Amino acid sequence: MSTLLLCLFLCGVLGMTLAFMRTPLWAWALSFAALSALLSYFAPWPLAQGIVLGFGYLLIFVPLLCIPLRRRIFSTHLFKLYKGILPPMSDTEREALEAGSVWWDAELFSGKPDWKKLLSLPAPKLSAEEQAFLDGPVEELCRMMDDWHITQERYDLPPQVWEFIKRERFWAMIIPKQYGGLQFSALAHSAVVMKLSTRSSTGAVTVMVPNSLGPGILLLQYGTEAQKNHYLPRLARGEEIPCFALTAPEAGSDAGGMQDHGIVCRGDYAGQNNVLGIRLTWNKRYITLGPVATLLGLAFKLYDPEHLLGGEEDLGITLALIPTQHPGVEIGRRHFAVNIPFQNGPNSGRDVFIPMDWVIGGAARVGQGWRMLMECLSDGRGISLPALSAGAVKMASRTTGAYARIRQQFNVPIGEFEGVQEALARIGGLTYLAESARLLTLGALDQGEKPSVITAIIKYHLTEAMRQVVNDAMDVHGGKGIMLGPRNYLARVYQALPVSITVEGANILTRNMIIFGQGAVRCHPYVLEEMQAVAATDADAGLRRFDRAIFAHMGFAISNVVRTLILGLTAGRLSRAPEGGLVAGYYRQLGRMSAAFSMLADVAMLILGGALKRRERLSARLGDVLSFQYLLSAVLKHHRDQGYPAEDQALVEWSAAYCLYRMQEAIYEFLDNFPLRAVAHLLRVLIFPYARAYKKPDDALDAKVASFLLSPGPARDRLTAGIYLPVAPAEAVAALDDALLKVIAAREIQTKLLRALRKQEIAGRTLAQAIAAAQAGGLITAQEAATMETAMAAAKIVIDVDDFDADELAPPPSRGAMK
Repeated sequence: MSTLLLCLFLCGVLGMTLAFMRTPLWAWALSFAALSALLSYFAPWPLAQGIVLGFGYLLIFVPLLCIPLRRRIFSTHLFKLYKGILPPMSDTEREALEAGSVWWDAELFSGKPDWKKLLSLPAPKLSAEEQAFLDGPVEELCRMMDDWHITQERYDLPPQVWEFIKRERFWAMIIPKQYGGLQFSALAHSAVVMKLSTRSSTGAVTVMVPNSLGPGILLLQYGTEAQKNHYLPRLARGEEIPCFALTAPEAGSDAGGMQDHGIVCRGDYAGQNNVLGIRLTWNKRYITLGPVATLLGLAFKLYDPEHLLGGEEDLGITLALIPTQHPGVEIGRRHFAVNIPFQNGPNSGRDVFIPMDWVIGGAARVGQGWRMLMECLSDGRGISLPALSAGAVKMASRTTGAYARIRQQFNVPIGEFEGVQEALARIGGLTYLAESARLLTLGALDQGEKPSVITAIIKYHLTEAMRQVVNDAMDVHGGKGIMLGPRNYLARVYQALPVSITVEGANILTRNMIIFGQGAVRCHPYVLEEMQAVAATDADAGLRRFDRAIFAHMGFAISNVVRTLILGLTAGRLSRAPEGGLVAGYYRQLGRMSAAFSMLADVAMLILGGALKRRERLSARLGDVLSFQYLLSAVLKHHRDQGYPAEDQALVEWSAAYCLYRMQEAIYEFLDNFPLRAVAHLLRVLIFPYARAYKKPDDALDAKVASFLLSPGPARDRLTAGIYLPVAPAEAVAALDDALLKVIAAREIQTKLLRALRKQEIAGRTLAQAIAAAQAGGLITAQEAATMETAMAAAKIVIDVDDFDADELAPPPSRGAMK
């Protein structure tokens, strides 16, 4: 009996080891056979026990390894069961799932990330041409834009700015050189938008939209050669101003619910009769550049009741390009978005006939519109909006840190108060996190990836980071932040926050339905394969495909349970780290959380099935775990790409602690709300056997991060690199940087004066009086007195806010909007 117990114990240990290492099934069979042979050689057991063990071995492994037998016994029944519980999927959902590619998100879903795949990605770097564009035309455009004039007086960009944007080909960043474009990388595209956003949100949005989801990228990827040759050079030269109309009053995120429609028919066009085309009726709103566009991209549902294109009647969502001067196109009046006056407005048309060759890609692309949009969406989500967010948080970091050092209360810089340091730490830490994620995603895009789940992650989390950072910045600035005027560098960004939050998929939708909703199917190594197998029209081929996927999935799930348990018990120490030093522990904890997340995802899908789609808050929390894994991966990669600067260690530590803590809390919230309480308790013990493992950044770490923002230096410069820094003394940001240096230079002198006042060595009711008394008494030199007075004058310029006569705030007689 002792031999049998030893055998069972060793089999258990071997099984755990094999599962942890994720070995294939045939290796299990060989390993158990070898273990049994060794045991029988060194400790022979009775014949009866040997027969029982041998029979059990054959009973387990023969049906599993003999694939025809496995299909007959197991897979056929599982196939039918799976087919019965699979939730229905709309065409738009299916096309969204199948669009784009998977990348590092799939590794995080695997429970055992391959770090080589992450670390082999080249560090992002601008070309000489791209850097020259940033240093030249982008810098010049920033100088040309006066945001107060744009937002308060003109409600539009000035005509010379519009002309400069066209002339310097700002709308041609994604267009290849063969068509007259700049053909910039995603990194350069992002850098341009980010820099512009730190000067004028209106200017940044005006530049980014034609380079994002719109006619340009759709033509590049799907247009016919004739369409490309006609439109792309005109777009590159600025002869066409493009917009793209998707959103309708009754259908925003639910594009499948749009009422805009077209009917395939024959009509008259350009003097010709019986032309094959489409009769369109639509009503769109929230269309950026719509009021000034000359070229309208339009999404609509297409129907073919006369079967002029084939046997189908409902052809699906289709995209077309329509000149706005075409008869029947109605361009509405402007919307006015939260006092950020980029051109935006509605358009419509009723029974507007267009020829079929105006469909993007021609008749061959009819009905493929939603897939086309989903495949192009990564540019808007992965480049433009994260660039706006990164620009906002970098500018907030630089200005708020400087202001907190300059502004004093009780003769102490407010940045030295712990409450302010807490806000400054969030500002600095989230800025580092946002920049890391921006650069990692751009690196993937420039390598040809189109990771739809990852771009949804950074769209959501970077825009939310922007919201948190700008709110914190406003708290630190207090009244300075809310008084509008040319000297206010925060308020317009604060007003603009909802713009990024609501576009390219509203953030509530993105978090609750897209990140995990798409990721669970798209990034999981087996779920999409199983779904496609079940949906196959050839039942036998589908069963064979399903059999391979489902049994690999079972082994995968068992492995993740074992890995979660072992990594939890060892606090992640058995997880592999590709690098040593500070970051090694964070790699190990990421490996631990990856296994736990993958296990949770499988359990949730197994138990809740299609109901998980409706349990949006559970889905959102799983999405948070995935998201913060990605963000921490980005931090580790960014630190490596920058050469591990020692000055940034506190930023890395803060970001890592923040991400791990957020993962942990998302898991706890998921389990607290999981409907099967016994299962939730078991999962909690598996993942966190010793209760909570991670803590928020502590006060000491917050103070270190805050110190980066309070003083000039390499770390502060790296953190805020890429923003526009004006040099003219009258500029508010330039005055802030100037005052920061002067206040720091005067700090020791001020300390000497305050000490003398406390000891009553000098007298004075104001600091100015104390300076005069100290100089007269020989306590400070004339040079020191001048340094103090210069610092006080510079600080006053920064602290002062704008004021106006009543007539200055009256509405302007003419807004001079560009035509």
